[in-house]
Amino acid sequence: MNTDCTRRNLLHQSLLAAPVIFSSISAPTALLTEAATKEPEVTATEDLMREHGVIRRALLVYAECIPRLRQSPASVDPATLHRTAQLFRHFGEDYHEKMLEEQHIFPTIRKMNSDLAHYADTLIAQHARGREITDYILAVTNGTKIAAAHAEPLAHVFEGFARMYENHAAREDTIIFPAWKKNFTDKQLDELSDEFEEIEHHMFGKDGFEDAEKTISGIEGSLGLADLGQFTPPLPPKA
Repeated sequence: MNTDCTRRNLLHQSLLAAPVIFSSISAPTALLTEAATKEPEVTATEDLMREHGVIRRALLVYAECIPRLRQSPASVDPATLHRTAQLFRHFGEDYHEKMLEEQHIFPTIRKMNSDLAHYADTLIAQHARGREITDYILAVTNGTKIAAAHAEPLAHVFEGFARMYENHAAREDTIIFPAWKKNFTDKQLDELSDEFEEIEHHMFGKDGFEDAEKTISGIEGSLGLADLGQFTPPLPPKA
């Protein structure tokens, strides 16, 4: 009888202790799950380069409209091109170029060596030319249709604009941003990431990149450019 009571007491105590044991096991699991689902922080250089992705997609919209402008200007919706130019102006020129590159990247680059300083001069000159071109695009697409007289000049402008910015962004991604990054410790880069995020929130009220990506996706969809697979080229001829 005493043995049975002892066994019952031990069983009762083990059952009472079980929630504590399971709680101590599940707590780290919950923390790991939370850490796994938490979105990783975007670094300063990653932020700059993904913004280039939005800019490049806007340039690809322009490029895809070049043959349409030359073959059938009436088939090109000016409102779509106007929206693309507005995105390029607000996200690309006013934010990415003026607030980040011209105020934070290029001043540091200028101090490093004469070759990089020359790059900064050229890049700033191209920013200025890009703004002049965006002014033109906004002007000629601000109507119900693109005038026949503007079709070829606009197509020609798109060609030069895309060519300039493809070279421009490629040099920044491979030369300017890596050189700039070398000036800072990891802690300083984290602080710059926070500063860039604050600038973004101040200008757009929230994550400007998310809205910009949604906008360019919508533009691509309206032009039939959403399916990435359509840009896969055919097999090359046999050598």
